[in-house]
Amino acid sequence: MGKRWIGAILALLLTSSTWAVEVHDVRLWRAPDNTRIVFDLTGPTEHKLMVLDSPRRIVVDIENTRLKTDLSGLKLSNTPVSGIRSGVRDGDDLRVVLEMSATVNPRSFVLKANEKAGDRLVLDLYDQQARGDSTAVTTVKKSVQQSAKRDIIIAIDAGHGGEDPGAIGPNKRREKVVVLAIARELDALFKADKGFAPTLIRSGDYYISLRGRRELARKRQADLFVSIHADAFKRKEAHGASVYALSTRGATSTAASYLAQRENAADLVGGVSLSDKDDVLAGVLADLSMTSTLDTSLKLGGKVLGKMDNIAKLHKRQVEQAGFAVLKSPDIPSILVETGFISNPEESRKLVSSSYQKKMARAIHAGIKDWFLAHPPSGTLIAWQKQQGGRQYVIASGDTLSGIAQRFNVSLSDLKSYNSISGTGSKIRVGQKLLIPTT
Repeated sequence: MGKRWIGAILALLLTSSTWAVEVHDVRLWRAPDNTRIVFDLTGPTEHKLMVLDSPRRIVVDIENTRLKTDLSGLKLSNTPVSGIRSGVRDGDDLRVVLEMSATVNPRSFVLKANEKAGDRLVLDLYDQQARGDSTAVTTVKKSVQQSAKRDIIIAIDAGHGGEDPGAIGPNKRREKVVVLAIARELDALFKADKGFAPTLIRSGDYYISLRGRRELARKRQADLFVSIHADAFKRKEAHGASVYALSTRGATSTAASYLAQRENAADLVGGVSLSDKDDVLAGVLADLSMTSTLDTSLKLGGKVLGKMDNIAKLHKRQVEQAGFAVLKSPDIPSILVETGFISNPEESRKLVSSSYQKKMARAIHAGIKDWFLAHPPSGTLIAWQKQQGGRQYVIASGDTLSGIAQRFNVSLSDLKSYNSISGTGSKIRVGQKLLIPTT
């Protein structure tokens, strides 16, 4: 009897150890130019990737692993994957087969467990033919003649996304959702402004590396990169909105250093290509050429912070600095806006409300617009208007648009068009600045 029990226990142990690793979840995200599939693992493992034709499919063999989740729930619409199935290979290996409706360039890599996430196998399927990105803008090279009068391009970056939720607040409120909503509001405001062309770096729920965000801004020839986030801290009492610029020498405070470390860790969650071995060198070179760009970032950030002071409590009353990887663009002024602490219960409730998101977007918009109206890049429509001798008027109590137009002997329609004001019942506010067109 004892021998039989010992034999049964040994058999059970042998069976349970056949699969050393389990896939406990599989997640999929669609980005404008690629599809990402993430396999969440209970431990490290090896894998092989094969691309097969007739029919077209991609095969992933994962050693000594079994599947403990259902693949049928993955949403494959708007992806090049038409079907997905799994099976056991060589007794204890997992085989996952992706049936493809289009040719892609696949890339796979493993991510070791860290404090942010467990072991993962990441499969990126890059489109061979661009499907069109609705967030792209038609840009004009900055070396064009003055007469071109191009738009000022604002790259709006909603932090995190995809498998990286960012900070998690009470009731599982996710930073990635909040900041995308604010980014979309900011995008809409700049679309209504004559002379400005916004472009969303992330237009949906998908992951982009920190370096990839900078590269997209450069590809679209942005005049400004603004990254939108919601802060978090270990103590829920921490509160307030902030604006940050890059520091090449160290953080201006302990909190700034903590925040930069947390935001830079996003690449640990989303995964960075192992082939990118020049990041350190690129970072050093970027730091050496940042002086002029950083000065603009600090001054522009101060304008934004001043506008945010009207609608939110501030965490610090000056622009802080830290080594944010996402801000390391040597030729593009870049700021990071923390819209509040999602870890603070009171601020978390505000951040998820549509009204507060609109207020925050308007404050960021006003600060950026004020800066560029005063300091427009050469070759832009705003710079041309300024060179024509257009005057600036600060609205006082009792002013009306029609009264201002009459005072400066300009038509009401020209005044409204010049300042991107639409609608018959357009509201103006005391302290708002108007550009007066040249008669």
